[in-house]
Amino acid sequence: LHKTVYVLFLLFQILGAVILGFGIWILADKTSFIAVLQTSSPSLTTGAYILIGVGALTMLMGFLGCLGAVNEIRCLLGLYFTCLLIILLAQIAAALVIYFQKDTLKGELSNVVSILIQDYDPADEDERNLRDAWDYVQTQLACCGWNGAKEWENNEILKNKSNTEYPCSCSNRSKDLVEGRGFCSLEDSVNGTVTSADWPVHEQGCMDGVEQWLKDNLGVILGVCTGVAIIELLGMILSISLCKNIHSEDYTKVPKS
Repeated sequence: LHKTVYVLFLLFQILGAVILGFGIWILADKTSFIAVLQTSSPSLTTGAYILIGVGALTMLMGFLGCLGAVNEIRCLLGLYFTCLLIILLAQIAAALVIYFQKDTLKGELSNVVSILIQDYDPADEDERNLRDAWDYVQTQLACCGWNGAKEWENNEILKNKSNTEYPCSCSNRSKDLVEGRGFCSLEDSVNGTVTSADWPVHEQGCMDGVEQWLKDNLGVILGVCTGVAIIELLGMILSISLCKNIHSEDYTKVPKS
């Protein structure tokens, strides 16, 4: 029984470390789509802190649960069960909130990207991390803007230059992607007014690419969440079983009158 206890609670130490690391990664990542998501929804940053707290608590509860099981301390096992129940309910609540607010998050993200594109300035060091994150998204997904390249016509710098430049990260030419940031100049002259249709860029907006990425990885995300929930349920069942065994053993040790 003790070997089973050690293995299960070791899983909780690993699980807690994974959750803790994931939360830290969300806060620390400034060069991918996560950075854009943090800007579009402050709740993501709050969620990252919650993940860090849950991960640390899971690791602590794993230690206390193991200590309670080995030394047959019922109060520690009861505390372990209660904390696992709270964590599980919190995860379910968070999943429901994300599911029912997905349209709101999508709208917020669209507004943030529109403002980012309009104010995009390679010389502004204060917004460099956010610019680099969006350049990374456009380069990796081979897309331009949120709904399409035409959104870049609203950029103040490009308008002042009569759209004779275009975002390098949108380009469909490999030589422009070497830098992958800032603006590139049109090499060929264009008769009349220059528009985004004259740019050598991808026509597809990034919204479709992001949604497809989420769909492609949905199975992995659901699988991980399901695995975490199963491990937590096993921990709760084991803690209850150990509590009953301790109670039974204590009862049999009571001297008969």
